Amino acid sequence: MSYVGPDFDPPQPRRPRRRPMTVALAALVPGALLGWVVYEATGGTSDKSVGTPGASASTLASAADDGAGKPSASSTDTPRTPSPTSRSSAPAASGPLKGKVVVIDPGHNPDNFRHTTEINRKVDIGTNRKECDTTGTSTNSGYTEAKFTLDVAHRMRSFLQQQGATVKLTQDGDRAYGPCVDERARIGNKAHADAVVSLHADGSSAGNRGFHVILPGAVDEGAADTGAIVAPSRDLGERIAGNFVRVTGSAPSNYVGEGTGLVTRKDLGGLNLSTVPKVFIECGNMRDSKDAAQLTSGAWRQKAAQGISEGIVSFLRG
Repeated sequence: MSYVGPDFDPPQPRRPRRRPMTVALAALVPGALLGWVVYEATGGTSDKSVGTPGASASTLASAADDGAGKPSASSTDTPRTPSPTSRSSAPAASGPLKGKVVVIDPGHNPDNFRHTTEINRKVDIGTNRKECDTTGTSTNSGYTEAKFTLDVAHRMRSFLQQQGATVKLTQDGDRAYGPCVDERARIGNKAHADAVVSLHADGSSAGNRGFHVILPGAVDEGAADTGAIVAPSRDLGERIAGNFVRVTGSAPSNYVGEGTGLVTRKDLGGLNLSTVPKVFIECGNMRDSKDAAQLTSGAWRQKAAQGISEGIVSFLRG
């Protein structure tokens, strides 16, 4: 998502001197360290995904690209008339996540730009009031963050259902705009979710690269009280970050998080109002050409979905 709009402030400036990435990763994301070191040693990302035992071949199959670095219609378009059950799914008959509920929050909405009055409405996020939602960002070629997040959400849903989880989406392109950030939090709370992940892609300056996971800070103000979810959310975020590096080969952000891939914030309504473990993930920077090439690749989005999902599986299995 862009740092302009609800819940988002301008990105932190680059620090001229920074601790080596491997030291930060060793401290906070042990699983990520090994994956990133191997990535650096081999000089690039392997085309082979790292599978999870029990996942079907169809679940892990990568979507085809059009060969020009742009997504094909089948790999990016989302249904405009989803089935009545599109936002909720029955769990698989068996699997390690049987009985667990996962809520996936695809950031923004493809039609938000048609409803500027509605999404600019201020809502209470506990610490203050912010806009209901934003349009999100896009690549320079016009591939939108809202399409990206829905695509990854669908891939994650399939993967997690194979693991036995009940999966709910906060939106599936099935509403005119939103939901607002406060409603997104309530959806996870009402579902009594065991884990919630909000999917995004950043809109920072070119040259700023990599992913980062946003963790809730300790907030106790107004309707916000994150005391019970700070620790489990950090555990969830660290596991997602480690698996994201391992599966995608992507580096942690070079512009926020000091190389750890982890950022703690207290100004996000979706986190402040959550009563269940929840994190955001910015999967890359849509305004950087190298990151954009990944984000518009169906094969890479499959890896992103797998990495995030395997982090969720690791968290829920303990």
